[in-house]
This record gives sequence, C-alpha cells and structure tokens, in this order.
Amino acid sequence: MLASAVLFDFDGILVDTEWEIYQAWLETFREHGHDLPLSLYTRCIGSDFDAWSPKLHLEELTRLNFDWIQMDERRQIRIRSALAKHGPIDGVVAVLKLLREIGIPIAVVSSSSHHWVDGWLEKLELIDFFQEIVCKGDAPKIKPAPDLFFEAARRLKVNAADCLVIEDSLNGLNSAKAAGMMAWMVPNRVTAGLDFTNADRVFSSFLELGQAIRACQSPLG
Repeated sequence: MLASAVLFDFDGILVDTEWEIYQAWLETFREHGHDLPLSLYTRCIGSDFDAWSPKLHLEELTRLNFDWIQMDERRQIRIRSALAKHGPIDGVVAVLKLLREIGIPIAVVSSSSHHWVDGWLEKLELIDFFQEIVCKGDAPKIKPAPDLFFEAARRLKVNAADCLVIEDSLNGLNSAKAAGMMAWMVPNRVTAGLDFTNADRVFSSFLELGQAIRACQSPLG
C-alpha cells in the first residue's frame, strides 16, 4: 500500500508557477541595479515572506522604500500573463488519474491563498481530482510549520503518519517531516539545486514518480 492519502503542494508541483514568479522578482531587482540569485530567493519558496522577504532585501540593498502595492500589482500582471499559456507540469495529469484509479484520496496543501490555488485548479480543470484543498488561512501557520498538512489529514480522516507528501521545496519538505509524513520530492528549475537529503525519495519527473507509485501497488512493490 502506497499511503492512506497523497498530499500535493501546488506551486512548482502541479503548475510551474515558481519560475515565472522568480523571473518577475528578478526583473524588479535588475530594474534597481541588483541581482537576485536563486540560492537566495529559494528561502521563501513554499512559505511566505516571513521565511525570507525579497521586499525587505531589496530595500536593504537600495536603502529605499517602495510602493509595494503598486509594484505587486504590476508584478502580478506580468506573472499571470506569462502563466496564461502554461498547462499542468508534464506528467501531473497521468499521476492524478492513476491515484484516482487506485482509489487513494488526494488533496492540495499550499501556503498560497485559495484565490490563487483554486483559480488555477479551475482554469486547468484539475480541481475535480482533489477531495480537499487546504491553503493559507485554513490552519494557524503555513509551511514550514506542519499545520496545513495536519489539517489536510484531519479533513481526509487519515492518520498523518499514513500520508505521502509530494513537494518541491525545502520549506515544504520540512513541513511534511514536522508532520511525521513521508515526503517525495519532484524538484523544478527553481528548486533543483536545493539539498533534499532528508526526503524519502527524489524524482526527476512525474513520469518517474508515476512509475514508483505503480511499483508500490504491484504484488512485488
């Protein structure tokens, strides 16, 4: 048996949003004469700016105060325009269909807002695959705290220790481990350079992940 439930992150796992978000931030930094290395930016991947803030970092570098409301709106327009032509990450739909065939309940567990996550799941016609969607605001703390994963397990009526988490970030991995859950990682082009030593398994693609799921379900798995 693979797990009692499978819990998917959203950004960078189901949709390659993280690259476009990073590119938008990189553009902002370069407009003000500074670089934003991936090694630094990834501190906030999978969490929010309480973990590390590009806004505070840019203000420290430039010694300026910015109108972040206006800049955030402009950045969101750029991100949504870039993502308009994106579909799910390659192999995601096949894995979701496989889990549905097997009969394992699945949920999305994200530090992003319901407005962002639910909107993309609806747009990409993925929302009906999931029994639950747990986002920022559904539990006291977001990743790397375990609260969101605990809430997903509670809603699905399964033990946290019997859940498998599919993640791409260190904050997501640390959150899953804090919840006592098994964590399989599928890094993307933003998170590929991170150290996932503490993960249970690391896959290069959803094709590999799907093969691992099938192996777990086979009599010899």
